[in-house]
Amino acid sequence: MAKVWINGETSVEVKHAEGVNAVHLTVDDKDIVVSGGQTILQAVERMPGIGNIPALCYHPAVKPYGACRICTVEVSEDGGSKFKFVAACLYPVKEGLIVKTQTEKIKKLRKGIIELLLARCPNVKRVQELAKEYGVEKPRFVLGDQDCILCGLCVRACQEIIGKSAISLVNRGIYKEVAAPFYAYELSGDCIGCGDCAFVCPTGAIEMGPDGKPVLPKVKIPYAEIEAMMKKETVPPS
Repeated sequence: MAKVWINGETSVEVKHAEGVNAVHLTVDDKDIVVSGGQTILQAVERMPGIGNIPALCYHPAVKPYGACRICTVEVSEDGGSKFKFVAACLYPVKEGLIVKTQTEKIKKLRKGIIELLLARCPNVKRVQELAKEYGVEKPRFVLGDQDCILCGLCVRACQEIIGKSAISLVNRGIYKEVAAPFYAYELSGDCIGCGDCAFVCPTGAIEMGPDGKPVLPKVKIPYAEIEAMMKKETVPPS
């Protein structure tokens, strides 16, 4: 009889999990049984002995978003003959699913993502911790000086938990940022000062001001300057 993990608690009898929408899967060569209706990240985050899956844009209080992709894992639905990359925070557990969380391919992919994050936010503690864990010493890209990683947690907390739309993600590409309505840094009357956006922020980019309302992250380096630096880096020598 195989030893399995049922929702984080050790067990030697699979039948203990039967009858409650039990799903059998293999994670890092370990057979586990979990309840259905959850994602891979939710299923394994409390499982002892299974590789850690990092995540920046995930919070159990809001719907998964899949923005950071740090939680990427490999999965196979055909017994292991073919694997694909998926975001663990979005992908649902399925009967017979094989999950690998710490392969060399995954580590390389995460390292590349972290390198991009470190280039954008070199002074953010959480990003620095991930960089150290995955061996990212010096990004190959132009360094910025932002605190916000654009994970969207603050926006989702405001909308899903509080039922407001006091902040949102605006613009695209390198111009994307968190802002109040009409691209303002000053919050409108829609903000009730609950502080949920600051609480869920994984990087500390949003802080609570002395007036009891959150202070949104501001762009520290003008994007025109960043664009100029990027063009300078890519122009071949004459």
